[in-house]
Amino acid sequence: MNIRQLEVFRAIMRDGTITAAANSLGVSQPAVSKLLAYLEDQLGYPLFERIGGRLAPTTEAHILYGDADRVFRQMEALSSLARDVGASKIGLIRIGASLPLAYSVLPVALTAFRNHHPEVKIHLHTLPKREIAEALSLGDVDVGVTLSPILAPTVRVETLYSAKIVAILPANDPLTAEATLTPAALAGRSIISYGSHAEFGAALDDVFAAAGQVREVSIQIASSVGALPLVRQGLGIALVDGLALWSPVEGIVSRPFRPAIPTPVSLTINEARPQSRFVAPFSECLRQAFADASQM
Repeated sequence: MNIRQLEVFRAIMRDGTITAAANSLGVSQPAVSKLLAYLEDQLGYPLFERIGGRLAPTTEAHILYGDADRVFRQMEALSSLARDVGASKIGLIRIGASLPLAYSVLPVALTAFRNHHPEVKIHLHTLPKREIAEALSLGDVDVGVTLSPILAPTVRVETLYSAKIVAILPANDPLTAEATLTPAALAGRSIISYGSHAEFGAALDDVFAAAGQVREVSIQIASSVGALPLVRQGLGIALVDGLALWSPVEGIVSRPFRPAIPTPVSLTINEARPQSRFVAPFSECLRQAFADASQM
């Protein structure tokens, strides 16, 4: 199986027909049919059967597809890396970041970075931590900035900032009179927060349970950024990472939540991959942005 045959097989599995696969690959239908026939001949078994005038993948095709798709995506990542290496002659840094960071500290850090390196192109990818870890592994991003560290054998992790879970509530809520909020103080209130399956959701469940409470989440969110308009609309009190309210938002305020639940901001670099020469200056701008915020 060569890379062209793999590409054709993947396209047929993805698109469903030889015609659609040919269109997506920009080649003729006979060329796709011929490459598929060569592949099946080499393998010694069919990958597709015609049932009711349509192509149906065989069991063998389904078994092969998962690994074939992964290998091809790795080849695409390698091709992308090769292009990016060439582009780095004029400057390129690729950043994978959790969404709350893109809405809080990253604009500050990137402004400082661009002031010193205006010629550098920036590719910012806002992704879940799991996808950032995969992108680092494949070389699709140069650096990851996440809430909580990425753990992998070849990565170097630096904790940049110690954020914590906070309660975000309407400015006119009576609980704003409290210096801190606890599970007991929130009893009976509508909670906007992460699901129990999420990284910080499980920790919140444990804290509530230790206080003899059950954390009933009225509105479940995937990212703290999504909680702000819900709180402003009066739909509940949000228990989310403190980065959500990095800058003041009219009509809502935050209070520390106790017991404290840390949400450390981590910078991660895959040392098994070639590094952009701009990772170091970008990292320094990020450190400085957090240092400045800590003094405010």
